[in-house]
Amino acid sequence: MDSLGEYYMSFEKKAQYARHLDDNGVPMLDYRGIIGLQHNPIAIAQWGLGNYNLFHQTRQHDYRKKFTLASDWLLAHLQRNTSGVWVWNHHFDWDYRDTLKAPWYSGLAQGQAISVLVRAHSQTKKPEYLEAAQRAFGSFLAPIAEGGVSFTDSNGDLWFEEYIVSPPTHILNGFIWAAWGVHDFYLATGENNAKVLFQAAVRTLLKNLAAYDLGFWSLYEQSGTRMKMVASPFYHQLHVAQLRVMHALTGEETFADVASRWESYGRSRVKRTWAVCYKSAFKLAYY
Repeated sequence: MDSLGEYYMSFEKKAQYARHLDDNGVPMLDYRGIIGLQHNPIAIAQWGLGNYNLFHQTRQHDYRKKFTLASDWLLAHLQRNTSGVWVWNHHFDWDYRDTLKAPWYSGLAQGQAISVLVRAHSQTKKPEYLEAAQRAFGSFLAPIAEGGVSFTDSNGDLWFEEYIVSPPTHILNGFIWAAWGVHDFYLATGENNAKVLFQAAVRTLLKNLAAYDLGFWSLYEQSGTRMKMVASPFYHQLHVAQLRVMHALTGEETFADVASRWESYGRSRVKRTWAVCYKSAFKLAYY
């Protein structure tokens, strides 16, 4: 794929979210307890991308309006972190191994929000959308130690981290979604450093996919724990869909081959049962 079009996943159910909206009509998620209702930049980006796809398919004004709401919210809430890097912050604490203290940012949010903004620019030609995407892209050029979302491991492999923790956990779905944002930025701008980063991410995936394969199910992340964190059925199916997209984007047959193998795991009742048992044991051991 060499031009911006509909986003690579439909996000139709995300687009239909209407349970909690702020005064402007932008989604908020209810985390209950002391966290309560919060804006989540990842959820807003996915809501926007889903509505963008629906607008392209139907040309209905309501979908375009919601896409614009998402784009404008992301435009307004991009801010510098303590290292001076432009990010979308989450303004609530989040438990992931250790508690992520607000404000925290995510490579997944950076990638998907960029995917929104470059499409907003493509639709409207308003320069502020592309300028914001350019600023946010800087987070991929900066290593985690300097306030960015990129990490280069001891083997020289480049990762985009969903959660900024030490040591990095290389969450698979977050890495792939972040990489799509880099790819979209390249499509929108032609900037060679974005092309180079995406190609490096592709090499990392090709080199490390086997480490996510348990032989009966896929792993959610590279946890570094003695017992590995198996993906839930939802995330396992998401991995398959993402690898299909990676094959379409790159032509690399390995992505299609692994997607087919992982898809076959999901069709096996025995392997599904193993996965559920394994995940339950992991939660008992580490949560």
